[in-house]
Amino acid sequence: MKKSIQTMGRELILAPDILITSKTDLKGKIIYCNEDFKLYSGYVEQELFMRPHNIVRHPDMPRCIFKLLWDNIQEGKEVFAFVKNLTKQKSYYWVFANVTPSYNSQREIIGYYSVRRKASRRALEFVIPLYARLLEAEKQGMQAGEMLLQQSIQSFHKPYNEFIYTLQRESL
Repeated sequence: MKKSIQTMGRELILAPDILITSKTDLKGKIIYCNEDFKLYSGYVEQELFMRPHNIVRHPDMPRCIFKLLWDNIQEGKEVFAFVKNLTKQKSYYWVFANVTPSYNSQREIIGYYSVRRKASRRALEFVIPLYARLLEAEKQGMQAGEMLLQQSIQSFHKPYNEFIYTLQRESL
């Protein structure tokens, strides 16, 4: 049965039961993606395989969010983030992402695994203006965006992951 996608203008709205999954190598090239990834991104597998995962990166995404993500997963930590993705057709969709390292039998990181779910609309009411401020700060350089992100998170007196996860859970 073919799934249908709900839209709101140019935005695609994830159904509550959607789990967009992908695996990448150490450089972020896609080595696996599920049907939901292909459905929402608008790409076919051949267009995605061994391509950088940022093929779906929306220009509205602050670079400091991806730097934080990469810094954490390369250290072997999981990370949560709200991400705006761009489709092949230039529409977009928001996700709540959980990214973790993948290990071999010697406990060496061999790649990364990501599961994305529907981002809560209430959480996005906070995230969208924050990301706009981060993008504006990044015009002064990446460090300016990173500093603003850290200040924003510290104001909630929780570590980044806990804050982001709580924002998603409490907004459902």
